[in-house]
Amino acid sequence: MRKIWGTFLLLPILLASCKDQNANDATASADITVKEEKAPAVEERFGFNLADFKVVRDTIRRGDSFGELMMANKVDYPKIFKISTEYKDTIDVRRIRVGRPYLILKSKDSLDAAQVFIYQNDVINYTVVDFRDSVHAYKGKRKVKYVPREASGIITSSLSETIMEQGIDYNVSNNLADIYAWTIDFFHLQRGDKFKVIYKEKYINDTIYAGATPIEAAYFEHNGEPIYAFAYESDSLKNVIDYYDEKANNLRRTFLRAPVKFSRISSKYNLKRRIAYYGYKVRPHKGTDFAAAIGTPIMATADGIVTESTRRGGNGKYVKIRHNGTYSTQYLHMKAQKVKKGDFVRQGDVIGWIGMTGNTGGPHVCYRFWKNGRQVDPLREKLPAAEPLPEPLRPEYFEFINPKKMQLDCIEYDQFPTEDMITMK
Repeated sequence: MRKIWGTFLLLPILLASCKDQNANDATASADITVKEEKAPAVEERFGFNLADFKVVRDTIRRGDSFGELMMANKVDYPKIFKISTEYKDTIDVRRIRVGRPYLILKSKDSLDAAQVFIYQNDVINYTVVDFRDSVHAYKGKRKVKYVPREASGIITSSLSETIMEQGIDYNVSNNLADIYAWTIDFFHLQRGDKFKVIYKEKYINDTIYAGATPIEAAYFEHNGEPIYAFAYESDSLKNVIDYYDEKANNLRRTFLRAPVKFSRISSKYNLKRRIAYYGYKVRPHKGTDFAAAIGTPIMATADGIVTESTRRGGNGKYVKIRHNGTYSTQYLHMKAQKVKKGDFVRQGDVIGWIGMTGNTGGPHVCYRFWKNGRQVDPLREKLPAAEPLPEPLRPEYFEFINPKKMQLDCIEYDQFPTEDMITMK
């Protein structure tokens, strides 16, 4: 009897315990159910959740126009007209470039109409045209991660080939050539010349390579002579950045050595030149010819005012620039000019492209150089250097470059040349 009574006494406790367990099981089941529910997909790109739209990805093709693309995707003409006329400074719809990728975000309803057009200017910059509600356009930038990078090399053939062989961004060779354009003759590099550089690489979403930043510090050893270069903002108000050596001397000169990058001299300045075609008579050549492929950009070698941009006789299409009261330069045989008379150009600006207009046997630019009204050989002229860093800025500059110089000095070369490699032919 006691056992039975005891069982009755335990029954409420067991029932309560079972209720608690059932409640716990129900809660756990509910938890499991919640966890199994999938959250809406989120694919964030250019400030939009692409999961909210029907996405069309494509690239601009030859013959495409902004208006036709939008009309084909059911955008009303008044909206297209508004973007074309009121947002020219944001997106010039006449100049969308072949090969540029774009996205069209369309509604998921039965209308299937474009609501947003995203044009990718480059891997970082993009332009958004939003057709929803009030039509408008704006520019944006993708988030970029900057990764510090060091690189070095020993020249065995050319700077560009050495750069490419090591898998370094080709633009790094262009940047190096720009930095040392006034102090190193890149047409006569020696095997065994060395370089070291410090810069950053840009990545989007941690994986998509987006190019290299300008070089922060560099070291180039040419013919056994070491030349350091450090990027430094000498005028923060004007955002002027120049490259200076370890003694605060400006590496820039008033003139570039050549108007074309990575070209070769096909004919030098020569007042006693004889040509077989003319019976070996003396035909002075008062210019320096730089051979390059048709369409290669031609740069102004110094700041100045364009005094001529025309076509005349054997000179073909050419540009002439007055730099100051002493110096003028001229660039002949262009395919086309990019500047007109009266334009002010800066050193390094593209003023035209290599061509074969006028009397020429191959694509090149004939570069002519005047000093005090007389044509001279620019390669023999001792051109003035740019101003060094002002004295008051030097203490801060030296403090700024010290760690970068130590970093450069610690970089080891990726390859060491053998005796055969550095023996000149």
